Amino acid sequence: MAQLIEKHSEEVASERVTVLVRKYDGTEHRRWEADIVERRDSLIVLEGLFEDEVEHHLMGRIASGTRSVEYYWLDRYYNVFRLTEQSGKFRSFYCNISTPAELENGMLTYVDLDIDVLVEPDFSYRVIDFDDFETNVVKQGYPEEIQRHAHEALSELISMIEARQFPFELSGGERRGSAV
Repeated sequence: MAQLIEKHSEEVASERVTVLVRKYDGTEHRRWEADIVERRDSLIVLEGLFEDEVEHHLMGRIASGTRSVEYYWLDRYYNVFRLTEQSGKFRSFYCNISTPAELENGMLTYVDLDIDVLVEPDFSYRVIDFDDFETNVVKQGYPEEIQRHAHEALSELISMIEARQFPFELSGGERRGSAV
């Protein structure tokens, strides 16, 4: 987390928030609790721990105690999760194409626009669920503007991953790949 605290960062007393993810039609998709650890300009950084073991259809087993540092922007159509195992081993980045986050009354909310990007420890990446996005363009009636923002956000994320731009870098405290 070497670059988390820079000039223009706002000191934040730990504040617990509920993250609420909705689908475009307004239905709740998922929710969890996390702590705000930084606010800088339009960036909000949260930190949370997986309390229970989770079986993910692409990432496999995510152990209880896995740490998630979550990067949300109030003006960008994506968010990024940095997952680190309890041992300190870097696991992956998981990116969601979404509407910009909104933070109000202890609740951070965004709309999931289906497309995800999974970034492995070697920085190879996969675009996931693009077919769900294309289905929901029709099924849920995504407007042209939302479609354009989603495509632009995906391109921006891929450029950031390939250039290892913030937040796609590893600090000295994280270990890549297999445990040391």
